[in-house]
Amino acid sequence: MIDRRILLASVAGLFGFAAFRWLRASPAQAAEKFEIEKTDAEWRAQLTPQQYEILRNQGTERPGSSPLLKEHRKGIFACAGCDLPLFSSETKYESGTGWPSFYKPLDNAVGTTSDRTFGMVRTEVHCRRCGGHLGHVFDDGPKPTGLRYCMDGFALVFHPVAPSAT
Repeated sequence: MIDRRILLASVAGLFGFAAFRWLRASPAQAAEKFEIEKTDAEWRAQLTPQQYEILRNQGTERPGSSPLLKEHRKGIFACAGCDLPLFSSETKYESGTGWPSFYKPLDNAVGTTSDRTFGMVRTEVHCRRCGGHLGHVFDDGPKPTGLRYCMDGFALVFHPVAPSAT
């Protein structure tokens, strides 16, 4: 006959293991193949430590720490990993969250995956070309989409529109 303590400990252990698997991050890189794939050493050589942590390890920056939060010129926000254009400045808005926010990405620019970190389910946004983690998308944004693409500014680079010659 099984001792009740052993049975309870076994069940608790199984639940703990299941919870650990559910709470773990599931990087987009593990699930998909991307046009641009590099070794870990190549990414580390190309990116700053902060960019690497965000783009390759699904990290995040402190709210309000990105210079792109205050970027208001016309232009394009591109992936810091592969320079793919991701968002137009026309879709950027002030969300009050401390991260650059957009209501719509450019066509064929981003992909999404389910993110179950921190005990909640969110939609992670990644660059469709290199798989770099960009941030998350939420359904509390402005019209016309109702979406808030809350992006890590250090995962992006900004390319201003060249002033036209008059």
